[in-house]
Amino acid sequence: MLSLGLLGCGNIGNIIAHHQPPVNFTAVYDRVPGRGERVAEKLGAKVYTNFESFAADDFDILVEAASVSALRAHGEAILAAGKDLIALSVGALADPEFREGLIARARRLGRRIRIPSGALFGLDNVKVGRICELDRLVLRTTKPPHSLAMQAKKRTLLFRGTAAECIRRYPKNVNVAVALSLAAQQEVTIELWVDPNVSHNTHEVLVGGEFGETEIRVANLPCPDNPATSYLAALSVLALIRGLDDPLVVGT
Repeated sequence: MLSLGLLGCGNIGNIIAHHQPPVNFTAVYDRVPGRGERVAEKLGAKVYTNFESFAADDFDILVEAASVSALRAHGEAILAAGKDLIALSVGALADPEFREGLIARARRLGRRIRIPSGALFGLDNVKVGRICELDRLVLRTTKPPHSLAMQAKKRTLLFRGTAAECIRRYPKNVNVAVALSLAAQQEVTIELWVDPNVSHNTHEVLVGGEFGETEIRVANLPCPDNPATSYLAALSVLALIRGLDDPLVVGT
């Protein structure tokens, strides 16, 4: 059986522990005192407060459920320690220099980096963009005003442009855009809307090309214990983990 380590014991770490996926978590790490202990107890894992000791533990795959800064700080060290990486904080890969460096390190060491589907559906089939030309790839995100700490009386377009531009102006709204761009291996046009008539974040993926056209709409509910985290994103991590040892793989 594969053994896993967990980096980050916040909201998503607790959801992973609550659902007890059928894999063996042997080690967890978190900088905040007390958080690691609670998750480690649920998973039956050893808790570490020193990252170097944690990385040296004998597990096969690390699940990063911490933050963009944590992935940037520790991603290459995890690969160098001989472990594959499941990265939730995909926004870190928006930096081309960091992304290409991490991929190059994984290639040299024979390691793999896995990105969960997160708060979107349809990432597997968007990969056709690597084979046939896509003439339309748009991510339209709509948010209620309170999630952007602003007021709005009507539906308003706040931003339209590239993911790189969106990161500079709205850095908290980048994970889904980066995941979509990585799946298709091409630039995504980002639209960010604010709408006082919606209560939850909504993502629409609009894709067109040689294969035809598709539109996917996802209305995300927040995690019960943390409204800043998409519950679908947390569940997608569990789905990926559950499939690691599965002899039948469904999807592209």
